[in-house]
Amino acid sequence: MSLLLEADGLTKVFRSGGREVRALDAVSFVLGRRETLGLVGPSGSGKSTLARVIMRLVTPDAGSLRFAGSDLLALRGRALRQTRKRVQMVFQDPLGAFNPRATVGSALADPLRIHAIVPPAERRRAIETLLDRVGLPRAFIGRSIFEISGGQRQRVAIARALATEPDLIVLDEAVSALDLTVRNRILELLVDLQRERGLSYLFVSHDIAVVRAVSHRIAIMDRGAIVETGPTPAVVAAPASVTGRALVAAVPTFPARVSQ
Repeated sequence: MSLLLEADGLTKVFRSGGREVRALDAVSFVLGRRETLGLVGPSGSGKSTLARVIMRLVTPDAGSLRFAGSDLLALRGRALRQTRKRVQMVFQDPLGAFNPRATVGSALADPLRIHAIVPPAERRRAIETLLDRVGLPRAFIGRSIFEISGGQRQRVAIARALATEPDLIVLDEAVSALDLTVRNRILELLVDLQRERGLSYLFVSHDIAVVRAVSHRIAIMDRGAIVETGPTPAVVAAPASVTGRALVAAVPTFPARVSQ
């Protein structure tokens, strides 16, 4: 397996009012190219902090993080901007990630403009192509972000992430706010995009059933540490950690896996 992302000993301690919270405790893992790693754990386990460290939104206190062979934590200036194109994120609440005055077209134009991916004369065609990729009508270009459904907004968020032609997309609870039918369609879309474009995903969720549907491997977090990792079928069938067993036991029945 060709590695894309390598974390070693990532540690982050938050301090407030004389109290310390170890959000990450020597976290290590690898993620291969064209692979989905499901990161699952209860609330407060450190999943979102880890996602934000990978996105360079939070600086760890210790540890290393390599992306495509480069020291991601040491990048600055132009080198960091170039790498940001290759690592994108989709959040749980797409409304909070969009300019409230944005249209679908302007939301998709922003990364094309900021990263100078296509010249102005070609942007509309590029936006139409992005909408095609995520199964949305081209007529949505002029629609306000607030005028479309939650599932459609999440498709726009995915399209925006795709705009920079990334190698890795971090999905932080990206389907947890969606109803079951819409959620399954989004998961199928993600798998199709991975197959077509060779993407890697770090799929963050509290729901092991969702993670199981799309992930090649699962890493289980609890209290800031990865307590178990392995191939998805093995972890789901016979979890070795207390946390893993609790997460599996909380799911009454597992839905069918999305074909990969």
